[in-house]
Amino acid sequence: MGYKTSWLAVPGAGSRAVADALGLVGRVPMDWDSGTEAAYKRGVFVASPVEGWTLAHGRIHLDNGRDGDGPAMLDWLGALGRRLGDLQYFSTDRIGDYHAWARVEAGRVVRAYCYHGCVGDVPMRFGEPTEIEHRLGVGERWLEEGRQNWSEDEWDDWHAAMPDEQHVMAIARNWGILPLEIPDGAPVDDGIYGFPPGAE
Repeated sequence: MGYKTSWLAVPGAGSRAVADALGLVGRVPMDWDSGTEAAYKRGVFVASPVEGWTLAHGRIHLDNGRDGDGPAMLDWLGALGRRLGDLQYFSTDRIGDYHAWARVEAGRVVRAYCYHGCVGDVPMRFGEPTEIEHRLGVGERWLEEGRQNWSEDEWDDWHAAMPDEQHVMAIARNWGILPLEIPDGAPVDDGIYGFPPGAE
């Protein structure tokens, strides 16, 4: 779980609470390997807690079509925050050059950023870049005014400041947990697999 998918990381919540906040229907229990594989194809898998975090991932259905729509994503994240309190969201797809991250604290979105390279846009930018973003040199730029007059060198500088999947992984690690680094066998209990409303 990590590359070419979207996931939530929720501290201190159980898998049922996260599944309820996502409104998952058609729920079935699945272990980590089966649930992760299934959610790469369709649906959403909410793993049992590991290291104090509950992870939910779905390559297609986690954000249920809101990707690339900044206002819709912010509304969705805010609604989840009102149910869960604190959470983090990450998404990355190197083929589509789509990379996003967001942080919700005490029910409020405090930081959100998304770069969609295929269309050359930054459709979501909210809050101030965090320390790790400054350190990596990403999340600091958007389609600023005056870009119509940028030189080729200025456009090169802009593209160089855009994130890739490794930046998303580094931010996830710094903020709390990187799914790729969870040891095999760590989630010992079954998680919950299902679909958000309207996505079955």
